[in-house]
Amino acid sequence: MTVSSPLISVVAPIFNEGAGVARFVRRLTEVLTGAGLAYELVLVDDGSTDNSWQHVVEQATMDKRVRGLQLSRNFGKEAAVLAGLEHAAGEAVVVIDSDLQHPPDVIPEMVRRWREGAQVVEAVKRNRTGQGLIGRLGGRLFNRAFTGLTQVDLVDATDFRLLGRPALEALLRLPEHSSFFRGTSSWIGFRRSTIEIDIDEREGGRTRWTFRSLFRLAVNGLTSFTSAPLHLVTMVGLAFAGFAVLLGAQTLIRWIGGDSVAGFPTVILLLLVMGTFLLLGLGVIGEYLARIHEEVRGRPRYLVQETADGFAETTVPEQWARAER
Repeated sequence: MTVSSPLISVVAPIFNEGAGVARFVRRLTEVLTGAGLAYELVLVDDGSTDNSWQHVVEQATMDKRVRGLQLSRNFGKEAAVLAGLEHAAGEAVVVIDSDLQHPPDVIPEMVRRWREGAQVVEAVKRNRTGQGLIGRLGGRLFNRAFTGLTQVDLVDATDFRLLGRPALEALLRLPEHSSFFRGTSSWIGFRRSTIEIDIDEREGGRTRWTFRSLFRLAVNGLTSFTSAPLHLVTMVGLAFAGFAVLLGAQTLIRWIGGDSVAGFPTVILLLLVMGTFLLLGLGVIGEYLARIHEEVRGRPRYLVQETADGFAETTVPEQWARAER
């Protein structure tokens, strides 16, 4: 490719990767330079507590194609991805994990398919290397549940994907505070293509994802993207109402016929089932109230503390600045 080739931005959230930052940049540089692509690397430090930001600054100092963005605290992966997308300058933007489980070798093929007309190029998993049994089952369950409730196919989907500039601009116009990149980048539509990938072993260190953080991510992703769980609560409530009518009719008929009604085990079982359902229903409603509270407060989705090489010195995303004006 020539020097006039379109700029490709590669966005990667960083959290406590330490020396892995240099390894990631070196690998991406090998792949992208070898493919003859004009590129920039946008590394977003999501409030790391180790020396990850120092490594980002070092890489940006050595290579002007590397740009660093440090958030003021840990806002979560979704906010870090959003920050990178809003600061990316390329005609196409690739989002990739910095632990090298997503194979960078696939990026040139993504770019080729984008040049052929696809505005969204998704990488889908052929395997789940590095995940335990619970992680694999939980991931499959969430993706299938999300797909069934929203009709947006996330089965075997990943955050590793390319967005052309029109698709990216459409994504950034979505106003919600709680974003779910994997879901919204599929929801926007546009001409799409998929690439099957093999997930590699993590290079260096251990995963930062705990069961609690994964569960929180799943709940946030589902509740921020769809109101289907609320409708599900309503449907289960209607089912219980129908069951109550049938049980009431049976009890009345037996009472009229003079049969004795033992009742106690049935009553206790019903109380346990109904109590569990009511508490779960209140929990679902509480999650949506929390989402509403976040939207009403109108706080920025992230704050920038420091930049490395070339970023505008701003601490508030541009859409918030426009809203204030």
